[in-house]
Amino acid sequence: MSSTKRILQQYKQYLRLEKSYSEHTIDAYLQDVDKLLAFLTIEDVDVVDVRLSHLETFSAGLHDVGIHPRSQARVLSGIRRFYKFLLLENYIEQDPTELLDSPKIGKHLPDVLSIEEIDSLIGAIDLTLPEGQRNRAILETFYSCGLRVTELCTLRLSDLFLSEGFIKVEGKGSKQRLIPISPRAIKEIEAYLPIRIEGLIKAGEEDYLFISKFGKHISRTMVFYVIKNLAAKINLSKTISPHTFRHSFATHLLEGGANLRAIQAMLGHEAITTTEIYTHIDRSRLREEILQHHPRNKH
Repeated sequence: MSSTKRILQQYKQYLRLEKSYSEHTIDAYLQDVDKLLAFLTIEDVDVVDVRLSHLETFSAGLHDVGIHPRSQARVLSGIRRFYKFLLLENYIEQDPTELLDSPKIGKHLPDVLSIEEIDSLIGAIDLTLPEGQRNRAILETFYSCGLRVTELCTLRLSDLFLSEGFIKVEGKGSKQRLIPISPRAIKEIEAYLPIRIEGLIKAGEEDYLFISKFGKHISRTMVFYVIKNLAAKINLSKTISPHTFRHSFATHLLEGGANLRAIQAMLGHEAITTTEIYTHIDRSRLREEILQHHPRNKH
């Protein structure tokens, strides 16, 4: 919207000339506003028509995708500053952020892995072992798709649509969703499939993608064990679990500029897994959103 673009230009000028902020600080404040604007675009709400209820939904979304409370508070602080500017410049008559609560900083969320740490974990996998390529495919799929550990363990061959770049996942409440999968994860899965066929596969387990050495689909405990062993192998100081990959997926996408609603849809969070989300975002746009901003797809 041209009016929004004009407002942002004025806001940037205000931060630079009147507040005398550094370019780094200005960029940080503008990124906070960009996150809100992406959300408002999906909600079809103009920036000057925002109400407290819109901001509360946006704030809840930051929590839903696993953003640390401190990071949530920083984003909301930037948005408060923006709306104080709109009030000062008479774009709005009342500040909608006045009653907006900040997250409680004391709440603990699992550590988030950096891209380098994820690369180190995956790089530590011994590909000479029978389970090496399988474990590599597991971690790449985890990080690429932001799955819950149960969703990963029960992923089936019939759920893979690799030529289209999607996998189908059955989440909580037996709700199904399509998730874009990165080319790198596809490559690791395709490298694992010939190895998978050579191993033991028990009756009734034939359609599961990831198979243990006992011929049954992998368990949550096994995935936890693999991740803990790799963390110890690279002397990682952070306390991590399979769920850490899900938080890292969401955090890296949000930091990369992906739309909050698209991330929530990929995570299959209860608040946004209704069909209503698909009236605003079609699957091709969801795939484009995730693939564009996920670190695994950047060159």
